[in-house]
Order: sequence, then C-alpha cells, then structure tokens
Amino acid sequence: MKRMRVLLSIICTFTLLACGAEQPASDGHAAAEQQRFKWKLVTTWPKNFPGLGMAPERFAERVALMSDGRLTIKVFGAGELVPAMQAFDAAQQGTAEMSHGGAYYWRGKVATSPFFAAIPFGMTAQEMSAWLHYGGGLELWREAYEPFGLVPLAGGNTGVQMAGWFNKEINTVADLKGLKMRIPGLGGEVLNKLGGAAMNLPGGDLFTSLQNGVIDATEWVGPYNDLAFGLHKAAKYYYYPGWQEPGPNLEFTVNKAAWETLPKDLQAIVEFAARSVHQDTLDEFTAKNNTALKTLVEEHGVQVRRLPDEVLIALRDAAAEVTEEFANASPFAKKVYASWKAFKDDVNAWHKISEQAYIEAREL
Repeated sequence: MKRMRVLLSIICTFTLLACGAEQPASDGHAAAEQQRFKWKLVTTWPKNFPGLGMAPERFAERVALMSDGRLTIKVFGAGELVPAMQAFDAAQQGTAEMSHGGAYYWRGKVATSPFFAAIPFGMTAQEMSAWLHYGGGLELWREAYEPFGLVPLAGGNTGVQMAGWFNKEINTVADLKGLKMRIPGLGGEVLNKLGGAAMNLPGGDLFTSLQNGVIDATEWVGPYNDLAFGLHKAAKYYYYPGWQEPGPNLEFTVNKAAWETLPKDLQAIVEFAARSVHQDTLDEFTAKNNTALKTLVEEHGVQVRRLPDEVLIALRDAAAEVTEEFANASPFAKKVYASWKAFKDDVNAWHKISEQAYIEAREL
C-alpha cells in the first residue's frame, strides 16, 4: 500500500511538471498569433490609379481582412514615399516592407528580371502565370532576387497590351528610325536595334513628355489605363498589337527580413492575397478594355491602326536576336532562358490546337 502511494505521488508529480512545461509553449503560440505587424508598400503607379494602382490597394485590404487586422499594410503611390523608380530599392533597404511594380524596370539591377515580366513576342498572361506557378519560373525568380534580400510574388497581369500611341504614322520599318519612344525592358532594346531611341519613363511623366515632344511615341498598357491617363489628347495614332508585352506580369516584392518575422499563417495570407490579386487584375482589364476602346474611338476620334506585317516581322526577328543575346549574358540567364523557352514551346504547341484554334473557329 505504501509502495502504491509512492507510485501515485510520482505519477502526479510528472503529470504536473508536464502540464507546467506545456503552458509556456501554449502561451507563446497564442502570443505569436496575436502579434500585430504594420507594413508599408510602395508602388511605381500613381495612387489609386485604375487597374495597376488599385491592385496593391486590394491586396492590402484582403491581407487585413484575412489576418483579422494582425497585418496591416499602408500603400504609398509613386512619389508619396519614394519616386516610382526607387520602389525596388525601398523594399530592399527596408524603407518599406513591400513594393509593387514591373520586374523589367529593374533590368539595371537584376539582369534577368525581364524574363519575369515580359519578353517581346513571348508568352501571354495565361502562359506566364502557368510557367511561374507550375513550370519552375517562380523558383528561378526567387533565386534571382535572393542576393537583394527580396521575395517576389506575382502581382497581376494586364493581358496583351497595345503597341502604343504615336504622333507619326508607322507604315514601314524605316519609320522606326530615330523614333523617340518610351518603351521599357527588352522591347526598348528591340526598338534600338531597328534604329529607334528607347526611353524608360514612369507612367506619371508620359502625357507631358508626349505632349511636349520629349518623346514621339509611348506604350503604356491598353485602353482602360491609357484613357485614364488621357494619352489620346497627346497623340493621334493608337497602334496594335502589343508585340512588346504580350503578357506582362506585375510583381510584389517583400523584404526578406520582414518576411521572416511573420508567422507561417501570415506568410500564407500574403501569398494567397497576392495570388488572388494576380488573377483579379487580369479579370479587370479583360472586362474594362473594350469599353474604354469604344470610348476612345467613338467619343474622342482615336485612330486605331494595326502595325503592318512588314514592321511586325522586322520587330519579331529583332526580338529573337535581342532575346538570344540577353539569354547568353550569364550562366544564370541561360538557365532561366532554358526554362522559359522550353515552357513557351511546349504550351505554344498545345495552344495552337486549343486557344488559338478555338478563337479562329469562333471567327469563321
């Protein structure tokens, strides 16, 4: 009996110790769940600009809602906290925890960044998203941004864009020579190869630059955003198709140190909010572009022109050369290009008998 009492006493002691040991862990988990974070997000777009500028705003709203206010993000438009073209630096340096923009803006910092935004005559929005999320593109993107202490996330897509606004007609390849055009990324290098003069300007500078003759032409996005900027008041001709940006992927970047302070559930919320905005942005542009185009044509008399086949073929051939040169710039560039091209060729074969074939059949 005495031995039994001793045994029960030992069991009770260990049970109490075990309960005591678990309590701090439980409290710590609860504390982690209740910890609140306040972040800043800088963009390359004007504050609340339709489509592009609203994507980060919706992202911030969804993060706050899904996290029940544990992570709140204040969005700053271009120039409010830092200039548009310093958004990448701001996120890298911790001035803000996040940024939103286009990866090809950072070509001078991250040589391979255009692969994660837009390649002339490259993949459509649907194809780009598939490569990023199911073809290994996102892993390569994160490898490219790792030296800068940034974690990239897909943050929207506008779909195929317009070739741009021009104050002179484009009838032959010769008309591209000497053309001063705002066109970022590899598209600008293609224009340069054909004798043009590419410039990279933030969206907020386009209207004035076009109106004052600083540039002869500009590409921006498409009817929905171009109408909002009033570009039809500064140029006469509106050309298509957007060979330079067939499926331009937008990006969120997250400061890696800030990212690692978040509990796993908040990291998941950030990722899923970004993914929802990524699709939502494409939906918005698909829904709004044609209505805006009708307004431009019917109310403002905009002349919509298709680039001549001769010009498109010259641009396509020059794009192939530029992309090949770009891909051979470094071992890592070759690695990214191999993945990108293999996926593009593969999905193109499928789309010839699916998306493309259906659209052609629909127009019979």
